Amino acid sequence: MKRLAWILVLVVTPALTAQVPEDSGAAAPGDQVEAGQLRQEIRRRWTEHVRTTLGLSDEQAGKLDATEQRFEAQRQPIRARQRQTRQALNAELASGAPNQDHVRELMSQQQQNQQALQQVNRDEDREMQGYLTPVQRARYQEERRRFQERVAELVRHRREERRQMPAPRPRLRPAPRRRPNP
Repeated sequence: MKRLAWILVLVVTPALTAQVPEDSGAAAPGDQVEAGQLRQEIRRRWTEHVRTTLGLSDEQAGKLDATEQRFEAQRQPIRARQRQTRQALNAELASGAPNQDHVRELMSQQQQNQQALQQVNRDEDREMQGYLTPVQRARYQEERRRFQERVAELVRHRREERRQMPAPRPRLRPAPRRRPNP
């Protein structure tokens, strides 16, 4: 049963990663509400999974949850910058004659973003040392790595499906009804 719940979490994750409100304002308000609810459900299931897998006490679980939320808030803008930088780099490389200086600058930005993410991860781990045992920290890191790999795989799969889908046809408005002349 636990495995089924975990699989359900992974199936729902692409909807969460497909639209992050900060990425674009393109999502309809209803979609944003649904995505928010899905994020909360995944967050709840992740917390349950980690608590069970690591054998956390109530105190440890509360501290871990607070740590995860605080450091994830730090990661989000870095990831957004990384996505923007990657898009700009891809666009520059796809142009007829890429600007060498611009490519160099974008590659430097990518490296800076990667270093910033690594620093956030180190800071988070350092905080966890205060309330998790070394074994719990190692298991946590492994569970998070697996989860991130699964999410990345599902996102790649979903993007591939979108590329293969035919473009939606424009919706035609029905012709207005004409009333018979009396």
